[in-house]
Formats: sequence, C-alpha cells, structure tokens
Amino acid sequence: MRIISGVFKGKKLFLPNDKNTRPLKDLVKESIFNLIQHSNKININIKNSLVLDLFSGSGSFGLECLSREAKKVFFLESYPEAIKVLEKNIRSLKNINNYEILKEDCFNYFQSNKKKNLKFDIIFIDPPYRELKINEIIETILEKKILNKKGILIIHRHRKDTVELTQKANFFEERFYGISKICFGN
Repeated sequence: MRIISGVFKGKKLFLPNDKNTRPLKDLVKESIFNLIQHSNKININIKNSLVLDLFSGSGSFGLECLSREAKKVFFLESYPEAIKVLEKNIRSLKNINNYEILKEDCFNYFQSNKKKNLKFDIIFIDPPYRELKINEIIETILEKKILNKKGILIIHRHRKDTVELTQKANFFEERFYGISKICFGN
C-alpha cells in the first residue's frame, strides 16, 4: 500500500499486523480519486478541502488527501492497534501538521460535545464490513449538518453488502472494484 499522487507520491504505508483492520486497496483508492477529480457530478477540489476520514484505520484515504494538499484531515479511529499504525504513517511523512487524530468511537463522537463545529467537503466512511449501522452514521452526519452543501459522502462497503443505504441522502454513483463497493452521495 502506498500514496498514489501528490507531494508524498510513492510513499509506502504501514499496515496493521492483525486482521481487524481492512486497508483500502490502492486500485480502489486511485479509482475514488479519479472519480472525484473527473466526474461532472462532483464539484470538489481536494486541494484546500476539509476531510473527515471515519474508521480511518491506517489512514490511507486521509493521507492521500494530505498528499493532494487538503487543507486539513480529521482521522476518526477507536481501535488502538489501528491508531498506532496511523500515527506511524503520519510520522513517516514528516513535517505535516494539518491533521488531527480523534481517538474515539464514531457513534460516541457525533453525540458528544467534543465534536468540531466544522463543515466538511469530503467525508469518507469506511467501517468494518460487518458494521450494520451505516445508515445511522450517514443520517447523523446529515442531521448535524457537518457536510458542506457541495460536499460528498464516500462510503466503502463489501460488494455483497445487503444494507440498503438511507433515502435521506442522495447517492448518485455506485462503483465496484473487486470485493469493494463505493457509493458517492451528498
């Protein structure tokens, strides 16, 4: 796994040793960023965007955003082993300070007073495949109005996932890459 483009292009990323964290494959990540950049349905410039990387794991998505000069990335992760790897990946990039690691459970974070009063341009949601409360996360994001009006939600699920995404969001694109299903919405 590596950073695909930008100022840290080619930088190899560390991965967790256990099987509890599922890294975002380079091909899937590259496809996501190509769609963001070239789709006429998406009006987001990663450069200078505020990004929220939920269930960030090793940080692959958020680090790619930083490499592409995002204004700031917030990594939200609660699993201690994944946090260690995320911190190691960030340290390996040297001299970056436009990020924040929020070491908390996603569901608790949105209900707490610790929540940042920010509006994000990109929210990437990559929970474990077995997580069934994906709609609760999406609906909370919409209710709390933390996605900019022109912002995008990007959901990473298993290709065979049977959870129907909430009708409260507008999902306008669905792509399949190997075992991954990527949904884009707002």
